[in-house]
Amino acid sequence: MATCTHAAPARHCENQSLAGGPNRHLGTAHRVAGRHLMGQMTPRKTSLRKAVAFAAGLGLSILSCPLHAAPPKGGDTVQGLYDALLSTMKNGRILGQSGRFTQLEPVIRRSFDIASMARLSVGPSWTGLTEAQRQEMTESYGRYISAIYADRFDSYSGQKLEVTGEQSAPSGVMVKSQIIKANGEPVKVDYLMRQNGDSWLISDIYLDSAISEVATRRSEFAAILKKDGIDGLIAALNRKADILTATTAKAF
Repeated sequence: MATCTHAAPARHCENQSLAGGPNRHLGTAHRVAGRHLMGQMTPRKTSLRKAVAFAAGLGLSILSCPLHAAPPKGGDTVQGLYDALLSTMKNGRILGQSGRFTQLEPVIRRSFDIASMARLSVGPSWTGLTEAQRQEMTESYGRYISAIYADRFDSYSGQKLEVTGEQSAPSGVMVKSQIIKANGEPVKVDYLMRQNGDSWLISDIYLDSAISEVATRRSEFAAILKKDGIDGLIAALNRKADILTATTAKAF
């Protein structure tokens, strides 16, 4: 061990102690303990870094996955129909009957199950029709329904068309809605929907939750079918559609 003499300055003695005195062992011990501690901490830090990297990678993989849109509902079809009706009503005076028909017909044909409604409206005699007659009947029925909508929804005075709910039905889904007239009176209109692939089509309409449109049409068509047959019914539907769509836009 180094000793200090009286002749040696106190600073020299201190320097000896710092350089190679008893504190040298303490410094060595600190370095050894430090290396030992670092040796223990390194695996934990490595594990932490791996965990952070994994979480970051997982987050990126989730963000990179495409988000799938919710499957369409029956109410979406009815809402699309209502949006088209309101747009047509607000421009009804400018469009006129024929203009409204032109705008609404493609919407009606993609929203309604025209073929099914035509078949059910004809009733049992449908089975005896040729394929050509069935196609003609379906086509004329689509024109007829489109012309009726163009005639009924002809102008806008503050009416509201609202989808209010949806519930399961034996043959599909029943969409609840209401049409609020300009005077504030609500009219309940329910739509029976049938799934067709990824979309929903209107297969019947119930006024005030009771009166079926298909049943009403079948009753109306029965007399014509009995008197004039299917060809007479097809001609009658086309004639009615022509009458309803004959008017042009009104001038201001």
